[in-house]
Amino acid sequence: MPVQLLEEAQVLDVIAVRAWCSLALEALGRDRAEIDAINVYPVADGDTGTNLYLTLESAQQAVEAVFAGLEAGPEPAAPALPEVMRAMAHGALIGARGNSGTILAQLLRGMAQVLAAGGVGEVGGSEGDHAGGADADALRLALGRAAEAAREAVAHPVEGTVLTVATAAAQAASGVEGGCRDVARAAYEGACVALDATPGQLAALGSAGVVDAGGRGLVVVLGALSEAVSGEAVPVRRGGAGGHARVDAVPDGVLLECPESEGAEGEGAAGPAFEVIYLLEADDKAVARLRTRLDALGDSLVVVGGDGLWNVHVHVDDAGAAVEAGVEAGRPYRIRITHFGLGDVHATHASAPPRERAQRAVVAVVPGDGLAGLYAEAGATTVPDRPGEPPASGELVDAIRRAHAREVVLLPNDAELRHTAAAAAEQARSEGLRIALIPTRSAVQGIAALAVHEPDRRFDEDVVAMTSAAGATRYGELAVAERQSWTMAGICQAGDVLGLIDGDVAVIGGEVPATARTVLDRMLAAGGELVTLVLGEEVSDEVAGALEQHVRESYLAVDTVVYRGGRQSALMLIGVE
Repeated sequence: MPVQLLEEAQVLDVIAVRAWCSLALEALGRDRAEIDAINVYPVADGDTGTNLYLTLESAQQAVEAVFAGLEAGPEPAAPALPEVMRAMAHGALIGARGNSGTILAQLLRGMAQVLAAGGVGEVGGSEGDHAGGADADALRLALGRAAEAAREAVAHPVEGTVLTVATAAAQAASGVEGGCRDVARAAYEGACVALDATPGQLAALGSAGVVDAGGRGLVVVLGALSEAVSGEAVPVRRGGAGGHARVDAVPDGVLLECPESEGAEGEGAAGPAFEVIYLLEADDKAVARLRTRLDALGDSLVVVGGDGLWNVHVHVDDAGAAVEAGVEAGRPYRIRITHFGLGDVHATHASAPPRERAQRAVVAVVPGDGLAGLYAEAGATTVPDRPGEPPASGELVDAIRRAHAREVVLLPNDAELRHTAAAAAEQARSEGLRIALIPTRSAVQGIAALAVHEPDRRFDEDVVAMTSAAGATRYGELAVAERQSWTMAGICQAGDVLGLIDGDVAVIGGEVPATARTVLDRMLAAGGELVTLVLGEEVSDEVAGALEQHVRESYLAVDTVVYRGGRQSALMLIGVE
């Protein structure tokens, strides 16, 4: 999306918020490695920049989805500020990664609580008119609420961290007159001053001679906000004293804090072994009990969200107990457990030499637990494609890094992910890896490509063979229509079973078995040797058996293989090779 900036900064409207997301993501992408490199607190795992980037990428995608939904309608319109701010906060919440990303999500939620409140600080326009927006007073309140919300989310707030920087930004904004551009610039400059002081507030930072990595990331985000409302880029601050990376010395007479509860790094310091993160559906009372229990289990506890959906982050020695606590509170999902002792691609350890890279690996996006298991058995590193939550480019880059190979074949398995996959491939190439992107448009094409993958032959030959196998596989799927709509096969009604072939609706039916048979017949009319069926949770084994029998009786020398895909957006995926 081309970034559109405001010439006048009287209000913060939806165009400015959209630009803010894009500018912040671009800036975090540019500074991610530097921020990773100065990450020493609360755990020196070298991923703060990456986590902030992935969190904001999720927020930006949610904002773009709001705009795309309205722009694609019969009467294109711009969304209202409340809708955009809620989307931004929700996207950050569900995509939050690590301690820093979780706190950033709560900062955005705090801002959204003010800016999405109907009528508060709005000037000009109606709710559906993007010309309206929040004025300077509303932006001051939003920054203040953001800082408060972040502190409330952290079990044991510590000064010298991103919390300190957020508070300083809010205080600076509250003390300046003028419009939104003045407020945003004051917040940025106040954050810069506070960030430079962080090495004198935390022993871990002072010892390492760096500023706080999370605070450094927040400065980047606030700089993007200033640019979005003013049209003027903030000064690039990079490296050296006052440049928000490393500092030469801590001022004399400054007392350094070393809070044990937050696991500050230092000589002989030993923190919890695991980082546990999950989304949680639970009510407020259950979450209050969960906070108490997790606080007793470990440290770096941050619980953000509300209205029934929460993002939980904690460092513990007993990861199972942390997950069980979530189960008792509600429904945890998207659970991520990281063992700090294993390190990652951003960190190096003198006591453990880096793990040798494999020569070649395959990274694939897969829609469903069943297929994830199938791909993993074949040696692929998988990235989940959850219904309504497509993976971001940062997740694909993470998977490429996890594969830990010199050469990587990337299978997006979805036509809608071609640009995301291309961006991930380009990022990985910039890190010195050899990447081949095979434009698979369905998981069944990925299965065909993976079936002929031979890591021992030359890279180019392997890619050609996998590309040929994928290209020779026609793909179809069955889905349920969500609403009345025009299609290539006519008008469908909500609840109709749609049969798609190569991405276009070819059949509209009332029942899964009959629609699947018709789709198979049309796909096999051009010939074929192997039919692959990937069944969703709703499709019974009886239906699969009937389809196998239909192929066996109607088409000589055509084999059928059936896989259970688990929970996926499609009722059934069909491949014909």
